[in-house]
Amino acid sequence: MSAARTLTRTPRLPALYARTAAAMIPGAGRLPFLPGGGGPLPDLQLRLEHVSADRAALDGYRQLCGFPAKDVLPGTYPHVMAFPLQMALMSDPRFPCGPAGLVHLENVIHQHRPIPAGQPLDLHVRAGALRAHRRGRTFTLFTQAEAAGELLWQGTSTMLQRTRRPEQHEGRSEPGRADTPGELELDGEPLRSENWELAGDLGRRYGALSGDRNPIHLHPLAARALGFPGVIAHGAWTNARVLAALADEIPDSYSMLASFRSPIVLPALVRFESARADGEIDVSVRSEDLRRTHLRGRVRQLDPDLATATTTGGQAT
Repeated sequence: MSAARTLTRTPRLPALYARTAAAMIPGAGRLPFLPGGGGPLPDLQLRLEHVSADRAALDGYRQLCGFPAKDVLPGTYPHVMAFPLQMALMSDPRFPCGPAGLVHLENVIHQHRPIPAGQPLDLHVRAGALRAHRRGRTFTLFTQAEAAGELLWQGTSTMLQRTRRPEQHEGRSEPGRADTPGELELDGEPLRSENWELAGDLGRRYGALSGDRNPIHLHPLAARALGFPGVIAHGAWTNARVLAALADEIPDSYSMLASFRSPIVLPALVRFESARADGEIDVSVRSEDLRRTHLRGRVRQLDPDLATATTTGGQAT
């Protein structure tokens, strides 16, 4: 594994989006200065030190996702802080998958302890695990946040690049399929259930706060051009909204797995449900008619082996 390259300033998202937009032109991925040319995943690692949350953006994020007004970062917010670094990684000319149109399949968070809202963080991002999928191919983004050498937060995001000629896949379920009856109900003691009404502009509002302006979340024409029936909600927003709904239930040190089973086409009315069993909380977000699962997840106390981990520059993910 190569050493991480430390950046001296936060990458500028407009310039990165210009590069990714150029890579969408047919045949442009073969140009040596644009991403998306295919091939193996290079050993890329980026680091950015002393990154602080913008308080106005953080307040807007809390409001849009439903987090209470506390002087700590929401458990999903280090991902937002690291997003420019992730975009810089995926916009590298050596990166085989262009960022435009990527679909979020799965997210894992390990929060080692609450992070004060004003805490400057050292962020580290790398990519790995390029695999075939029935709809194309996937790769994984590994992100971690540290302060003074202490590992505070880790995130793992699995992304899908949809292709016209998918490779041999590994048997993973296909996003967008209907549920079978055995997958619908949560086991355990019911905790909280409620309906969420999602506005048609949710993708644009979340994109403005997070910097994630993937065209599939912004405009129906762009979403249809990339193979979706309409604008879809960010999986990261759904993940955050679930975590916000559980704010009074989860411990200070926890792990959360979120699997994005099918996209939420906006506007939408969805059903959130949660249940506790064996010290864990199972969650789901389903369609209004309860026939399709958009998110299935689980929250638990952080594993002691991870909770005691510290970092001296390596990965504990």
